[in-house]
Amino acid sequence: MALELLKERWSSAINVLKVGAVKEEGGTRASAITVGGQTTLPFLLDEGGMPHRPVVAMEIFDVAPLEWPVSLLEPFGDAVKDPVKWAKKCINEFKADLICLTLKGTHPEAENISADKAVELVKNMLKEISTPLIIIGSGDKEKDNDVLARCSQATKGENCLFGLAAQDNFKTLVASCMADDHCIIADSPIDINIAKQVNILITDMGFKPEKIAMHPSTAALGYGMEYVYSIMERSRLAAFVGDKMLAMPFIIFVGQEAWKVKEAAANVADEPGWGDERMRGPLWEAATAVAMLHAGADILVMRHPEAVATVKRSIDSMMKGNND
Repeated sequence: MALELLKERWSSAINVLKVGAVKEEGGTRASAITVGGQTTLPFLLDEGGMPHRPVVAMEIFDVAPLEWPVSLLEPFGDAVKDPVKWAKKCINEFKADLICLTLKGTHPEAENISADKAVELVKNMLKEISTPLIIIGSGDKEKDNDVLARCSQATKGENCLFGLAAQDNFKTLVASCMADDHCIIADSPIDINIAKQVNILITDMGFKPEKIAMHPSTAALGYGMEYVYSIMERSRLAAFVGDKMLAMPFIIFVGQEAWKVKEAAANVADEPGWGDERMRGPLWEAATAVAMLHAGADILVMRHPEAVATVKRSIDSMMKGNND
């Protein structure tokens, strides 16, 4: 007698989030990126649907990231000195699904680049590339409220994904994204209750839940990932049984976390027993990213091209058998 596979069925689904707007929608993107819509835990395709595959964004800065290790800078060459060239390289050579532009240089303690200059860069970026755009502030609350509001207005109609909206600094960005019809990233520490609270605060202002992506602060491989994984999984399970304030797709900044740790970035001369960092670093980032995919990540923001290629192959493999 054949055994029947017991399948978990859920009453609700993850929200569908679309980033980018094509000409018919008032934008200029060649195509939009859509994520979410799952009715099952990641890649359990016999139990439910994953109508939209996870996607990979590559992160670029408005200023050259000279603090990056050589092994991470090498694949980009001189392109890191020009954000537009850097973005084009990520799209044309490394097949990024989206570009994540982090306006690090606007921070008062960095280059203190003005809002006018940031707007000029964003406009030029949209003119020169055709993929959807994620735009992230520098982390300085006061400066971000000015810069991101101006960038939101300048990109009206393009349906960009802006961030980060946190519990103690969300009103200005939410108002801007509502006025200009953009999506927003709800930022929280690794805490399911705070993540839900931020989503409630944003939607209480009238913002549409289906235009929110959740960013639960994450960790690299070996640095508390199992706790991050458990929080993301709990969020998904809550969404599947009907919690609408936890039904937003996840965006995870994998590159930022993976390249912070010494195991990824340390030079082989300093740690000869660890092997060549040109191989080790991308593997560390890729392993972190794949773990986050299994935890439920919908958008991965990554850095090293080899890690991106590895993760894209992993997504292809895990999505086999999906009929959608």
